[in-house]
Amino acid sequence: MADKIIIQNLKKGFGGKPVVDGIDLTIADGEFVAFVGPSGCGKSTLMKMIAGFEQPDSGQVMIDGVVRKGPNANGILISQHGSVFPWLNVQQNLMFGLHGADHAQKVELADHYAALVGLKGFEKHYPHELSGGMLKRVEIARALVVKPEILYMDEPFSALDALMNLRMRTELLRILEKERHTVILITHDVEEAVHLANRIVVLAPRPTRIQAIFDVPFPQPRKPTSPECQALKETVLRELGL
Repeated sequence: MADKIIIQNLKKGFGGKPVVDGIDLTIADGEFVAFVGPSGCGKSTLMKMIAGFEQPDSGQVMIDGVVRKGPNANGILISQHGSVFPWLNVQQNLMFGLHGADHAQKVELADHYAALVGLKGFEKHYPHELSGGMLKRVEIARALVVKPEILYMDEPFSALDALMNLRMRTELLRILEKERHTVILITHDVEEAVHLANRIVVLAPRPTRIQAIFDVPFPQPRKPTSPECQALKETVLRELGL
């Protein structure tokens, strides 16, 4: 696979204190990479620099060989905080970021992605009429409908209960079988990383550096409770000092 993202000696500090201290990593086109590390280690800061929302103090991020200077339409961020507009229904939320098509085409595309995430029949519902899991589906559909090349996911399922978290992970994998994206996931949940990713990057405490990288060789669909996944989870947890 061709290189999609190249991160070179990325550094960032705040108030004279280093937060990210020299990250080098290459991510292939279509790869799913999960970053795990202790709370406050700089995971979200690293994600913001890769996505273009923060500029590094030194080093660079290249997307398709072009140095990242700021966010653009080839990547979409899905965060733990949510970004669904409460005054718009599901269909209108999905149409919000669409440009260059007539109204009928936008409606057709929005309804297609609503169905893709399991919300067929809920197109006219407003956010206050939906469960937390359904709202997260809307957010994922909003990201996918604009056909981004890269999905940046910053602890997107952390606010969900354990059962809904597992359901949303399974839903995401089902979608990724149909829609090709490069995915970067920030998570504190090692089992989530083992379940979803092709590679797991373990970050050291602040100032963060890459402490270890683990390949996840198990084909999808994989069961996070399988002996192989549990063994890898324990290995990553030991690397984190747990």
